[in-house]
Amino acid sequence: MPSSTLKWIYLCLLALVWGSSFILIKKGLVGLTPLQVGSLRTVFAALFLAAIGLRSLKHIKGKQWMWITFSGFFGTFFPAYLFSFAETEIDSAIVSILNSTTPLLSMVVGIALFEAAFVRKKFVGVMVGLVGTTALIWSGATVNPDQNYWYSLLVILASLFYGINANVIKKHLQTLPALAITTGNFMVIAIPALIVLATTGFFSTEVLSGPNVPLSLLYIGILGVVGTGAALIFFNKLIQISDPVFSTSVTYLVPIVALGWGFLDGEKFTLIQLFSGIVIIVGVLIVNSRKKNV
Repeated sequence: MPSSTLKWIYLCLLALVWGSSFILIKKGLVGLTPLQVGSLRTVFAALFLAAIGLRSLKHIKGKQWMWITFSGFFGTFFPAYLFSFAETEIDSAIVSILNSTTPLLSMVVGIALFEAAFVRKKFVGVMVGLVGTTALIWSGATVNPDQNYWYSLLVILASLFYGINANVIKKHLQTLPALAITTGNFMVIAIPALIVLATTGFFSTEVLSGPNVPLSLLYIGILGVVGTGAALIFFNKLIQISDPVFSTSVTYLVPIVALGWGFLDGEKFTLIQLFSGIVIIVGVLIVNSRKKNV
């Protein structure tokens, strides 16, 4: 299958999976703390990847481990905690919307630090997408005035880390198999995640016997295996067959899925949000339209 077709399949699949991740975080927080949710998400993903990807680590050589480590912390470890803390104050759908700043931040980081070329069409598309994102944020703040939007800064920071990670993978890990990159990431961050988890008292009888803990563990298990481990394999492959801006454009589609889950879970939803979602999709099409393949 040509890369021009395959990249769109990966993009849509990731939008569906990651769009569902925010509601899973929300459900996990019912019985667990943000630190526990972030740590368990990483641990479950690491176990899954250890089972399927250990052999792929042979492809990682020498200095590549430095970039694998950098990618693991900035692309997964820190964002897992930042998103968990953000959802203690902000609706899951709104968090996903704020995450739509990733493509713009990826472009800025690429130009500033990675000598990426400035493309006017992509910039216009990103700005159109951000107009839709801004409208979604404004309507969310109007409908939910009791939410603490200072926590949105945590999502913006996580999105910045995603943008940095996408550029690092494209420049320094381009030749590695996607499975090797993802498995390497989690082998590096699994131990730090377990240390953080232990400091929360998670392994105590008091915590494990909590009435909401079993169901929360189920949600985070699904999030770790499908929404983190498997999805990152596809994402790393997507970066390799396209570019950082196209890859991170998945964050424009994620809110559409997340808003649907939020609506089903009782989060407030307006027609303005629906219209804004359409504007976001238009932005994605502008960013990624081209006469030639990537």
